[in-house]
Amino acid sequence: MSAPRLSSTPLPGIGVRYDLTTRDSRRLSVVAHRDGHRTISAYREDDPDACDLSVRLTAEETATLIDALMPAHHTPNLLSTTDLGLVAERIELPGASHWNGRLLGESRIRTDTGASIVAVLRRAEAIPSPAPDLRLAGGDTLIVIGTREGVEAAAAILGRE
Repeated sequence: MSAPRLSSTPLPGIGVRYDLTTRDSRRLSVVAHRDGHRTISAYREDDPDACDLSVRLTAEETATLIDALMPAHHTPNLLSTTDLGLVAERIELPGASHWNGRLLGESRIRTDTGASIVAVLRRAEAIPSPAPDLRLAGGDTLIVIGTREGVEAAAAILGRE
């Protein structure tokens, strides 16, 4: 078995193609399109020049796949767990949430679940230690810390329509 190899080829007007040959001599390629899409292709084991599967992904689908493949590289929903039984998780507030446009304090998350909202990510802005008078907005990502049960209860409250 040889070490995995990665090469890149510019594709004028399209983007860049990355070719990976695995240590088992399997071939995969990713075309990074200029518009943010990615096309992932896998080639047949018996004929490395014959494409066996090709999937086109949106930028969002690509980010989700990166989360699955490299959670330490690209932060997944579960941020950390300690020996104390605490977890930190990202919870996205749906646009249709009952809490869209309401004050954070009205949710009573800490009182009812024991979990704490330690930050709110909104577009390109981070709001650390949000005050109870922060008005929540659909699309906000809330960083919640607590026990697994408390964080799950907070997610259920925040997902209420």
